[in-house]
Amino acid sequence: MNIFVGNLPHASSEEDLRKEFEAFGVVSKVSILKDKFTGAPRGFGFVEMSSKEEAEAAMNALNGKDFMGRPLSVNEARPKEESSNRGGGRSSGGSGGGWNRDRNDRGGSSSGRRDRY
Repeated sequence: MNIFVGNLPHASSEEDLRKEFEAFGVVSKVSILKDKFTGAPRGFGFVEMSSKEEAEAAMNALNGKDFMGRPLSVNEARPKEESSNRGGGRSSGGSGGGWNRDRNDRGGSSSGRRDRY
C-alpha cells in the first residue's frame, strides 16, 4: 500500500522516514521528492508498505505525530493526476482561445445564431 507523507522537515532523510514506518511493519520503498531544479526537498514523500493492515496501523499512529519538530500528515496516497490537468489553470474542454469570446463580444450567440457572420 502506498502512503503519502506530508509536512516533512527539510532536514529529514529517507532513512529517517523508513525508521519511523518500520516500527509498524515491512517497508518496501521510501522516497522523498525533491525539486527538479534545485534538488531541495519538497516537504513530502511516499512510503510503500507490503501489508495493508501494517500500512493502516502506521497511518493511524503517525498522522499528526511530531517528527523532527513537525507534525506529519499521513494518509493513503491517491493516484497521480494526468499532467495535462495540472498547473495550467484551465481544464480540458474549456474555451482554449479567444475565438468564441470574440464572437460573443460582437453580439454573436452560441445558441445557433450564426447568420450574422
